[in-house]
Amino acid sequence: MSDLPVPLPAVLPPTDVHTDLERRILDAVRRGASMEDIAGLKNADVQTPEAAIQALKDGNARFFSGQGGNPDVGANQRRAQIMRQTPYAAILACSDSRVPVELVFDQGLGQLFVIRVAGNVVGESGLGTLEYAIKHLDIQLIMVLGHEGCGAVAAALLPPEVVAQEPEHLRKLIEKIQPCVSNMPPIRDKKARMREAVLNNVRYQADMLRHTPYIAASEQSGRIRVIGAFYEIGSGAVDFLTEEEDLRV
Repeated sequence: MSDLPVPLPAVLPPTDVHTDLERRILDAVRRGASMEDIAGLKNADVQTPEAAIQALKDGNARFFSGQGGNPDVGANQRRAQIMRQTPYAAILACSDSRVPVELVFDQGLGQLFVIRVAGNVVGESGLGTLEYAIKHLDIQLIMVLGHEGCGAVAAALLPPEVVAQEPEHLRKLIEKIQPCVSNMPPIRDKKARMREAVLNNVRYQADMLRHTPYIAASEQSGRIRVIGAFYEIGSGAVDFLTEEEDLRV
């Protein structure tokens, strides 16, 4: 079953790790260490797909509860990112300005590798970017993140003659969403219908990723996991789709 985060009585901070890293970076700067040396101090924050999922859940719980505040944006943290990046998760998200991915998951510099395209649609450039993240950045997780009130999904629900009036490339993008919303059962409540349409699109795009040879092989080997999620703009909560039943198209 998918699970919504609940308000927490206190922040779930990775404080010890971050404080120790900050201290080591500051010591290195004082010693006059090179940028390569400083970059070497910054390792990936999580080492398994399950830990990556938990880190995102904890971060969203902080954001959802109004207790986010991401500490990893100081000068020393920026120095640690100069020579290399060590994100633990790649997120295919919508370009919607109301979905600031790093804020939603309360993550700092270099922790997330984010690809944003309207409707979180899988395309050739996005696939290449994700393959790069797996092979060269050693990410642990790929998430397809849909959201409440997605305009691209709403457009895919419009009559064909209306979609035909859109510019060529926008029309092609919408057409990549239409297959997963074309046979939806009737749902009277408009908000519920939109949520179901967005979830269908998340599952559809995640399924496309999971059937891409390189990504599929990486997931089958246990190196990564591919999951989905739904962000509710009004509440700030993310509903995680992590089990096979959740992800079934």
